[in-house]
Amino acid sequence: MPQQAMTTTTAPHAAQQAYDPRYDPLVDANPGAGRAYAPTYWVASAGTPPEDDGPVRGDMDVDVVVIGSGSTGMSTAMYLAQDHGIQAVVLEANQTAWGCSSRSGGQGQNASGRLTRSQWIERWGLDTAKKLDMEIRTGFENFRQLTREIDCDAFDGGHLYVAHRPEKVAYLQEQTRVRREIFGYDTRMLSAEELRANYCDERDAAAAMWEPEGVGVHPLKFTFGLMRKARALGVKIHTASPVQGWQTVHGVHHLRTPGGTVRAKRVVLCTGGYTGQGASPVLRNKILPILSNSVVTRPLTDAELKATNFRSQTFLTDTRTLRFYYRLLSDKRLQLGSRSSITGADAQEPKHLKLLTDAIARKFPPLAGIPIDYSWWGWVDVSHDMMPRITRPDPAQTVWHAVGYGGNGVSFSTWAGKRVAQRVAGKDGNDAVFDLPIYNSPLEYPNFFKLFRAEALAPFRRLGQQFLYKWYWWQDEM
Repeated sequence: MPQQAMTTTTAPHAAQQAYDPRYDPLVDANPGAGRAYAPTYWVASAGTPPEDDGPVRGDMDVDVVVIGSGSTGMSTAMYLAQDHGIQAVVLEANQTAWGCSSRSGGQGQNASGRLTRSQWIERWGLDTAKKLDMEIRTGFENFRQLTREIDCDAFDGGHLYVAHRPEKVAYLQEQTRVRREIFGYDTRMLSAEELRANYCDERDAAAAMWEPEGVGVHPLKFTFGLMRKARALGVKIHTASPVQGWQTVHGVHHLRTPGGTVRAKRVVLCTGGYTGQGASPVLRNKILPILSNSVVTRPLTDAELKATNFRSQTFLTDTRTLRFYYRLLSDKRLQLGSRSSITGADAQEPKHLKLLTDAIARKFPPLAGIPIDYSWWGWVDVSHDMMPRITRPDPAQTVWHAVGYGGNGVSFSTWAGKRVAQRVAGKDGNDAVFDLPIYNSPLEYPNFFKLFRAEALAPFRRLGQQFLYKWYWWQDEM
């Protein structure tokens, strides 16, 4: 059985509630108040969390509240203090970095959202695509620099995009051409033989695209590092303090938590895939949370490392729509994840774990049946057009959000935090970068699910998702 991470004994403020593996932000109004972490490898290996300020205890008046303590929320608070002299208060429902930042794959790519650069050109034209590339590239370099400042097991080895069948090779060749000729990257194609000889003996691969921009990290150590930086600048971080009610009175936001009401002039939502339907009207029905399941094996033996020819910790993703992401970790364990369950209620079903263990056996046959030490799942925030939004949705309200990474937020979330801090500080008026679509267009609910927009029909949105998953599987595997 997968090992359970020990969490409640290490936190400065011990969890008052058990971890709930069935929690689903689409249908569950209550994320909990001080729930334990998910049993992830990251939690088990991150060490003692930095000290926080405990739950809210009494009413308070503040300037800026940041809701959510993942890498977006922590970087938002850090940059508000560092760049603009604004000391925000961070409210977290459970433990610091309880959501995506303690459950992700830790793959920091030169990307955000699910669209490729070719798709940017198709959607917005070449000029906008080049400006967007410069913005996301700048964000990646900022992330890369942070990984050099924070002890987070960073491996700066690029990214391998693996063609999982011969029919996908031409697609990768075109993506390589676009990156090289249009955007000036040193991207190149590798044959299956080159991949197996120089990186790992991945038996599912027909070829691969290698790009030098990619840093794999321990995502929880990284976010704890951001937290330490923010606290050193005076940021207050209150755990076990979910926002259970929100009223705006004469322009002041009254955020009700179990320990008291926090009155704030400005609010930033950084809740990612854990954005519940009741979090705020500005995000209701705007994000579809989808599950991503992950496993980490026991450490590989020397014989297994030789049999799989792992020569690098460079991370890999494959070309499936329901993609697999995987890599060798610094302690010689294999990490692998993918999309799986549709609902939180179904997440514990053994078939979802089997999907991942079957993938290990297919990609690395010598590891078939290897014991799994850690198994978990987490929610990914998907927007209607597969791209993030860092914006102020209603000019009449002092509310901003940074959400919608679609599983590609490890690197860009920190830059999103810097940009949303700039907006909250009122320093975005003359900066042309905010004309880019990720900053100046609204979130809408996906067209496919608009029939189920009513709150009472929210559970039925999963029916549409289930249909799409079956269609994607057929495209990926048939």
